[in-house]
Amino acid sequence: MKVLVTGASGLVGRALIPHLTTGGHDVVRLVRSPSGPGDLVWDPAAGLVKPEEFEGFDAVVHLAGESIASGRWGTEKKRRIKESRVQGTQLLAATLAGLSSPPRVLVSASAIGVYGDRAEEELTEHSSAGSDFLADVCVSWEAATGAAEAQGVRVVHARLGVVLSPKGGALAKMLLPFRLGGGGVIGHGGQYMSWVTLDDVVGAIGHMLAVESIKGPVNVVAPTPVTNREFTKTLGRVLKRPTIVPLPAFAARLALGEMAEALLLASARVRPVGLLESGYLFRHTSLEDGLRHILGKA
Repeated sequence: MKVLVTGASGLVGRALIPHLTTGGHDVVRLVRSPSGPGDLVWDPAAGLVKPEEFEGFDAVVHLAGESIASGRWGTEKKRRIKESRVQGTQLLAATLAGLSSPPRVLVSASAIGVYGDRAEEELTEHSSAGSDFLADVCVSWEAATGAAEAQGVRVVHARLGVVLSPKGGALAKMLLPFRLGGGGVIGHGGQYMSWVTLDDVVGAIGHMLAVESIKGPVNVVAPTPVTNREFTKTLGRVLKRPTIVPLPAFAARLALGEMAEALLLASARVRPVGLLESGYLFRHTSLEDGLRHILGKA
């Protein structure tokens, strides 16, 4: 297929592109600042795009959006988080809808933050949305693809869990303190963490592009969510380091504010029902095996 990818410089995009090209697909990046031959340019914030350049693509993978894990969530930061996702997705969907030959499929990133803080409740793609800031962002983000869906494009909302990779994201931030023996349980430690390795994220996206029966929300998480306490012990065991320095909930809130509630203290026990029922075979279903693989600790 000929595939257009936004967010190509992010953690998932940097891994997805070589995965697709190795599989024989022709990949073009849609970026704000071109850095290579063949890049297409857009400016989502300004609503600038060249529709004629979008003709001829079989699929689009939309990953672009402001980072949620950098800086405190003040009013301006929250505005950028939401607008970068909603405005960009609306622009992309409207552009695809106006083409003479739209792509067959649009895989648009979302997140399991759509479910909010749900304690021990087991969550699937049919579960209701939460009521906090991230849930509101995700609901609006997914709704922003409406124009493309109305024109018959098969739209998949890839609800990403906590993506594990030493190259970025949550795990990359944890590695130094854990290696120094400063890792520990966050809060009470009972909150569920629905993780997935980067290998399985790119594998799942490739699966979504190929399997025509997949549409709507799809949870991109491993089938075995763990509590924060379990994750902490497992990472410590893989790194052969003690995990005896807890981060109390009040300290997390003091340091990070609202972001601590959503990213560190909230609980989401999510199941990847859509991927499993469509035949996707996970590379990593055990947290310890996944961590050992990506950290070279086999």
